[in-house]
Amino acid sequence: MTKDLVINTTSHETRVALLENGHIAELYIERTRERGIVGNIYKGKVLRVLPGMQAAFVDIGLEKAAFLYVADVLGQMQALERYIDEGENEAGLPEEDGRETTALPPIEELLKEGQEVLVQVSKEPIGTKGARITAHISLPGRHLVYMPTVDHVGISRRIENEEEKERLRSLIEEIRSPGSGFIVRTAAEGKNAEDLSADMEFLAGLWNGICALRERKGAPCLIYSDLDVTSKVLRDILTEDVRRIVVDSPREYEKIVRFIETFMPKLTYVIELYEGEEPVFDAFGLEVEIDRALGRKVWLKSGGYIIIEQTEALTAIDVNTGRFVGKHNLEDTILKTNLEAVREVAYQLRLRNIGGLIIIDFIDMEKEAHREKVFVALEEALKGDRAKTNILKISELGLVEMTRKRVRENLTRTLCVPCPYCEGKGYVKSRTTMVYEIFRELRREIRNLSGSQVTLLVHPSIASLICDEERWEIDDLEQAYGKQIAITARFDFHQEQFEILCN
Repeated sequence: MTKDLVINTTSHETRVALLENGHIAELYIERTRERGIVGNIYKGKVLRVLPGMQAAFVDIGLEKAAFLYVADVLGQMQALERYIDEGENEAGLPEEDGRETTALPPIEELLKEGQEVLVQVSKEPIGTKGARITAHISLPGRHLVYMPTVDHVGISRRIENEEEKERLRSLIEEIRSPGSGFIVRTAAEGKNAEDLSADMEFLAGLWNGICALRERKGAPCLIYSDLDVTSKVLRDILTEDVRRIVVDSPREYEKIVRFIETFMPKLTYVIELYEGEEPVFDAFGLEVEIDRALGRKVWLKSGGYIIIEQTEALTAIDVNTGRFVGKHNLEDTILKTNLEAVREVAYQLRLRNIGGLIIIDFIDMEKEAHREKVFVALEEALKGDRAKTNILKISELGLVEMTRKRVRENLTRTLCVPCPYCEGKGYVKSRTTMVYEIFRELRREIRNLSGSQVTLLVHPSIASLICDEERWEIDDLEQAYGKQIAITARFDFHQEQFEILCN
């Protein structure tokens, strides 16, 4: 599989696309006014302690108070049990394994209102929720993640060779300072002591600077800001299998060259400064793929399609045969559609960065062997996803329940806002519904209106229907109440808006 990084930079926005075999697999967007905060370290002040939720709200200087759960305020070894499963997430921070910890002390014994705490953002504010924070600081480097509050060495689960795991563990144990904790990242596979030691020294110096700044500044305040999106992607994604880096900004090009020379001097990459007249994302066909990723319906090559519906609680994905009729029998047609949908679902989850609870409604399969084949294909398709996933077996109804770790906003929330016309519902009342609703309101009010004329202000499409197909109802009302009803079209009205005025 060939991989490329394509970077588009302007004064207001940076977009980084990871391409796999020429198609966009992951998209990272950072806007100058909306820079992400995952990885940032703050000195915060506890606002409220909530024993009923075993959590606290902490003021870190943002618009919304951050959320600190009891497990994120624990002692060193308890934190280790919760946060180190020998892995890392897509932000380069330690990854939760979902296991229960032993007898947690009450949150009220750990925190008091007004107490100052050093915390790190582990999840961006999403929707109406504030940022998720932890008191256990993690500083990601190129090869290592430094955890100053934990005395332990962990190895990324993505390093599968057991001999390599033991070699790296022994190497870290030899060169680390007493009491310091490290997670060895996937990028460290095959690296020597010199590479790892350089990472250690850099991260230890960074932590010392953070500690010094914490003593000097008052809460709430920002203590440390993580790298910008380009540097973060280079640090976390750039490996030997990335073929080239294409960037359209001379300034960003120079920054990338310096970053690689500083942190990855032994690696050689093809770095191209794109100077074509056509925008770089257009030249690689990425704008079309991004627009496609914002739609509800995604067509499959066979003629089938999937529908992706995102709600506050979960994401539902529905698989349909569409125009695909198959060649042999119904079971084979269903199996082929489901297998094709598996690849597209895995692709869309990564590209759209959909996290949380996900329900996939595959087309019903009668044969257990077919259900197992689709399940195995889904597991295989998700192996390339850097976000942690957990999948349950396919039910007899063809439903798959799964979770995907959510670290940042999904693509739709990043690029879109709820429709102001339908207020995010995705639909409005039909013209006929509105006309009959207006007639009911007219009957309620017309008898109490003074004067001989009533003016009805409505949207032009509603006015057209009333004056044409439904004119007889207006005639009946005029005869019944002895009033003239004038219909006036208002182009500035919403389709569901109307007013009844007396003259």
